[in-house]
Amino acid sequence: MDPRGTKRGAEKTEVAEPRNKLPRPAPSLPTDPALYSGPFPFYRRPSELGCFSLDAQRQYHGDARALRYYSPPPTNGPGPNFDLRDGYPDRYQPRDEEVQERLDHLLCWLLEHRGRLEGGPGWLAEAIVTWRGHLTKLLTTPYERQEGWQLAASRFQGTLYLSEVETPNARAQRLARPPLLRELMYMGYKFEQYMCADKPGSSPDPSGEVNTNVAFCSVLRSRLGSHPLLFSGEVDCTDPQTPSTQPPTCYVELKTSKEMHSPGQWRSFYRHKLLKWWAQSFLPGVPNVVAGFRNPEGFVSSLKTFPTMKMFDYVRNDRDGWNPSVCMNFCAAFLSFAQSTVVQDDPSLVHLFSWEPGGPVTVSVHRDAPYAFLPIWYVEAMTQDFPSPPKTPSPK
Repeated sequence: MDPRGTKRGAEKTEVAEPRNKLPRPAPSLPTDPALYSGPFPFYRRPSELGCFSLDAQRQYHGDARALRYYSPPPTNGPGPNFDLRDGYPDRYQPRDEEVQERLDHLLCWLLEHRGRLEGGPGWLAEAIVTWRGHLTKLLTTPYERQEGWQLAASRFQGTLYLSEVETPNARAQRLARPPLLRELMYMGYKFEQYMCADKPGSSPDPSGEVNTNVAFCSVLRSRLGSHPLLFSGEVDCTDPQTPSTQPPTCYVELKTSKEMHSPGQWRSFYRHKLLKWWAQSFLPGVPNVVAGFRNPEGFVSSLKTFPTMKMFDYVRNDRDGWNPSVCMNFCAAFLSFAQSTVVQDDPSLVHLFSWEPGGPVTVSVHRDAPYAFLPIWYVEAMTQDFPSPPKTPSPK
């Protein structure tokens, strides 16, 4: 979508600017859906490169110990009767959201596996590295009316890293989160506890504590248009019954939503919530979202499976619906915009991309704290590996 394309060779011939002088920020990028309505862009089928787990203390482990197994109630039984309020707040250990983790866990994985990435030795230098959640926000931007975002970008050894920055507005909302919303967040995690077992073939145990530090994350490789992607996202569970046990096809995303009773409620659900569910699951190639519908008392009594590839069908004939092509074309345009804006290779230099609903994406440039996000341990370890260009002998 970007007329300047994504080749960076031309910029590289420019003389490097002095370190204290910040590069001029780029123009802005419009987000109006009408501008992105072309055909669906190329998106490579995502393949899993690896995984990692975070434990109850939020410690990183380069294995699948936190993976859970999809174990729904039997279809021939009375159906679910899950009390999503059970255990709140006494059996709830929420993650400390004050800790800004940035890309750190994904960088841990990358450091462990940098020598044997499937794209070959030069692949990472051309890639964009980020969280799946950041890409999800980009996909939904053309239709988002409520929440803005900020993404910090740094180029290091050729690779473009994208890391979300909490907006002042999002921080204020988090700190003032009403008790009802906190309980709703708990209920989403509680639903997972009712639907997942710790081992294949065993049953869920909803008597334990809900600890949102624990996470299983898949690391995936894909490509959108000309942009190679390496991203990671949390996965709720794997279905041991799927014909293909190959990840990410075996993964299942679990969601809750309030029970709906009128066509208007369903229409609003398809337009807004289903868009987010689609974006989140389409990116990593997760084939199914299983939703539990809860009543006002907090009980789930019905389940419905939404295949990711069929979600668009619900809004296809709705003139106020969303379109997957618009989402993916905007994301591709943003990645081109970022690639051509962030030219200087410097882990302490940050281009901050900011967006508020109704406006374009704008850019500001920053150095070091608080915006620089690539940790010293990562930069140093990667630099030790990286052969520096040979010194040309000075003429005698």
